[in-house]
Amino acid sequence: MSSNVVSLGLVAGQSADRAALPDERPPLSSDAEALAGQGLPSPAGWQPLNRERSILDFNHRVLAQARRADVPLLERLRYITIVSSNMDEYFEVRVAEYLDALRAGLPGAASGDFQAIAAGARAIIDEQYRLFNDEVMPALAAQGIHILNHADRDAAQRRWVARCFEQQVRPLLMPVALDPSHPFPQVANKSLNFIVRLGPAPGAGGERAVAIVKVPRVLPRVMRLPDALMGRGEQGFVLLTSVIRAHLAELFPDREVEAFSQFRVTRDSDLEVDEDDVTNLRQALRSGLTTRHFGQALRLEVVKTCPPELSDLLLQQFDLPLAALYPVNGPVNLVRMNQLIDLADAPQLRFVPHEPAWTPALPPQGSIFEALQSHDVVLHHPFESFEPVVQFLREAVADPEVLAIKQTIYRTGSQSVLMDLLLEAVRRGKEVMVVLELKARFDEEANINWAERLEAVGAQVVYGIVGLKTHAKLLLVTRREPDGRRGRRGAGDVVLRRYAHLSTGNYNPRTARLYTDVGMLTADPDLTADADAMFFGLAGGTPPRGLRVLLAAPLHLHARFVALLGQVAEAARAGRSARVVVKVNALTDPGLMDALVQAARAGARIDLVVRGACMLPPGLPGVGDRIRVRSVVGRFLEHTRVLYFRWGDGAADEALYLSSADWMARNMARRVELAWPVRDATLRQRVIDECLVPYLHDGRDAWTLGADGGYTAADGSGPSAQQALMRRHAAGRRDGD
Repeated sequence: MSSNVVSLGLVAGQSADRAALPDERPPLSSDAEALAGQGLPSPAGWQPLNRERSILDFNHRVLAQARRADVPLLERLRYITIVSSNMDEYFEVRVAEYLDALRAGLPGAASGDFQAIAAGARAIIDEQYRLFNDEVMPALAAQGIHILNHADRDAAQRRWVARCFEQQVRPLLMPVALDPSHPFPQVANKSLNFIVRLGPAPGAGGERAVAIVKVPRVLPRVMRLPDALMGRGEQGFVLLTSVIRAHLAELFPDREVEAFSQFRVTRDSDLEVDEDDVTNLRQALRSGLTTRHFGQALRLEVVKTCPPELSDLLLQQFDLPLAALYPVNGPVNLVRMNQLIDLADAPQLRFVPHEPAWTPALPPQGSIFEALQSHDVVLHHPFESFEPVVQFLREAVADPEVLAIKQTIYRTGSQSVLMDLLLEAVRRGKEVMVVLELKARFDEEANINWAERLEAVGAQVVYGIVGLKTHAKLLLVTRREPDGRRGRRGAGDVVLRRYAHLSTGNYNPRTARLYTDVGMLTADPDLTADADAMFFGLAGGTPPRGLRVLLAAPLHLHARFVALLGQVAEAARAGRSARVVVKVNALTDPGLMDALVQAARAGARIDLVVRGACMLPPGLPGVGDRIRVRSVVGRFLEHTRVLYFRWGDGAADEALYLSSADWMARNMARRVELAWPVRDATLRQRVIDECLVPYLHDGRDAWTLGADGGYTAADGSGPSAQQALMRRHAAGRRDGD
């Protein structure tokens, strides 16, 4: 791929001298967050795209994967479930403020935003169910995989379902009839429920009643029928909702079930804690988690056949406007259809398993510490294995010369080999410090549990800087080694040497197989000294000072990138080579978007590869096609943050950074983030070749953003960046065998 670099103006050279760049970042202007919101022009006089539409459009792109004939059928179903999960989180996190504005009767756009969001979300959800009902499920049935409704089941299958209901389901159901002594029960966020209209009870004078049936989360939502009950080569599945529906009347033996519907409520789940007024953050978050499932209701899902009087009753109960009602043509929670994907015996309907390659830069059996003494190592996940990171920590835990281990943790999961290794390191007497972000959304409980386990064995656990989330990904090992410098003699010839791992992604081996990320293992004295300074600042609750090569938010990361874009603009005005390629997950920061526009107006060529929300439209006046924006949605979730700047024709006129930060105001102002330069020319060229160039040429998984905010899919005639990278590393693995 290197041959493509020259045509793109990406020429490898030495990293830029950063001494001329400012060390400190000026504070964000007071309107920075507002500019990143809705419809406000930037200081440079251009109109940003609507952020909510941009987020919803990303889900349209994910859902488009479920329409692709070249995607295996069960994977198409998986994309449908992913969109359901994304939409759940969208409502849980982003919608409450718009509903509040609607209720407050705020004038202008604010009061209409909730309606617009509802319309955009409804379009996605309607398309989801159309694909599910009309394309994916019929295609799976043609492959012998069936979801059998009650009407589809034969006598033997119905008997099996009846036994299942009686033995496994019914004992856990507790219907509640609504009356003055039985008020409407608490309904947890995203829980499955039934609302039932009952006919008159005997001798009740013709009065009807309404009952609520809460379905416990412990019950599986998809169950596989025994193969003996299916034809040869056929697989049958029943949904829990269908099992309950078939036997709903048995829960009300003295009443007629006149009408019913599944329903599900999505609630505000953004957990907020005022750290300035909290003496124990962990205890405050633990307390908040107990009430999160019962936050403000934001969305009500019912089945399409739900009678209006029942849906109206639910809307009234949850204090929701009609725009918050989502009647769906199928199960109210498509996320749980991922259980069918796991239960189905059909490997030919899934992606061919991908086994990440071990990096050739490290010996499979030798010491990673020894290898890093001679060279840095870049790891490109999931094309390359995350196992060297695990092995790096495992070696540090086992090595008696390792004295201290420090690590940041944002999302690692409830089960983690890395956390287990940190626990073992403490038991072996090593100094272990963990900067554990308790406020990682939806991972708070897992992180609190890890904090308690680490502290119980004696690890030092800190929670970073008050008011800032620690989103940086950093692991630092301090090792006692002989001083290898010549002329040194005597018993004191021992030094402490640091080794570090920095990453664009989380310390989670499971997601490292699903997300694209870049990590770097290094013994570079400048990088490791800066890493130590970062931990010193985080432990002390103050931003680190005097960093040599690392860029840190909220200190100077934003200002340095704005300054680099300014250098590119100056080069363009002077007629020199001027090039920017940015690959991030979101682009919404006003200052960075303005700097990109100014550089493009000066004549620089700018390519933006933005997976999700992008508020910077191409085709602006004075810019034309010098800004191009694309999004790549493929088999793996794009997660790398790679930033390339070129401001001249010399070997030193370029810089390439890897970063934990997206280009969003929150990442620049309210999070501890890191970016680090790739200074080795060979490694820098490799990152360009793998993380940038393929995505600029992707003709299969890419979407191009238009000036109107709409995206156009690639025609499919070109290569897929992800597939090309899988082939590239698979070939390297074979060559190394």
